[in-house]
Amino acid sequence: MLFRILGAGSATVVFLCVVIAAVVTTVIVAEQPALVPGPTAGTGAGSTPSPQAREDIPAAMLVLYQQAAADCPGLDWSVLAGIGKVESDHDRSTLPGVHNGENSAGAAGPMQFLAPTFDAVATRHQLPGASPPSRYDPVDAVHAAAYNLCDSGAPADLRTALFAYNHSDTYVDQVLDQAAAYRAPAPPAGTGDCRPAGPASPAAVQAISFACAQLGVPYVWGGNGPEVNGGWDCSGLVLAAYATAGITLPRTSETQVLVGPRIPENQMQPGDLVFYRSGGDVHHVGLYLGGGLMVHAPDFGQVVQVSGYRWTGDDFYTATRPSAITPTAPADPHA
Repeated sequence: MLFRILGAGSATVVFLCVVIAAVVTTVIVAEQPALVPGPTAGTGAGSTPSPQAREDIPAAMLVLYQQAAADCPGLDWSVLAGIGKVESDHDRSTLPGVHNGENSAGAAGPMQFLAPTFDAVATRHQLPGASPPSRYDPVDAVHAAAYNLCDSGAPADLRTALFAYNHSDTYVDQVLDQAAAYRAPAPPAGTGDCRPAGPASPAAVQAISFACAQLGVPYVWGGNGPEVNGGWDCSGLVLAAYATAGITLPRTSETQVLVGPRIPENQMQPGDLVFYRSGGDVHHVGLYLGGGLMVHAPDFGQVVQVSGYRWTGDDFYTATRPSAITPTAPADPHA
């Protein structure tokens, strides 16, 4: 766990989905297809790189930091990137000791190792870079840094491990501050995963996969996708998502609620559509992920996102299961 964890707030929004047309579609409902397990979360490479990280860190070095972090389970790649930035500007510095020779303290290479320290790490751990291992080789240097931090107590006692790396509190603060800048803010607890949270039909998995790929795309009134008119509205997103699974939905939330069997709230599964109604009008729809979450296009000024499908004062109406419809050939979601 990192020494400093970034948080993200949450805001209450009023969901809006505008009725564009009233088209009633006749569908044939088949038996529910076999369910398949939902994907499980992998270990990944830690936090998501921030825009600053992607702009500042060379792509090859960013991948290297992420890969090497796995040498120390629980260590976030951003800590290695913070060291790389402070020590050598990610191997771009032309100062003595980065690419040849040593600096005045005897350190060398992109992660600025003293020779005895690097040799000790290379003796304890197999490094995947040069043969023999070299502190000038970025692959060896970054992996050696990860192993060295782990041997010194990271990630449980990261500050102590960094102090052992360079005996300076100022240095430790610099690395931690840089690491924090390289991490994108974490999403609110429980909303980070956009994937089926449980068993789902193949059609539901396909629809969820498409919708999750739209995260961050702006809400646009009547939106049919970023390539068409710059974004999605709520019903346009779920229509396109199920079109990729070969299931045709009508265009608006008021007509989409008529498609597929109604599902009791306590029996909802990933891929079901969740609808909201006020004053007799259905005004919003989202794609249920399971675990109390949905992916949806909320409202003006918002983007496609994952959030809880229930909130204080919501006007949840019902759920349906489009995945129970017999699919045809997958369609172009923008047609």
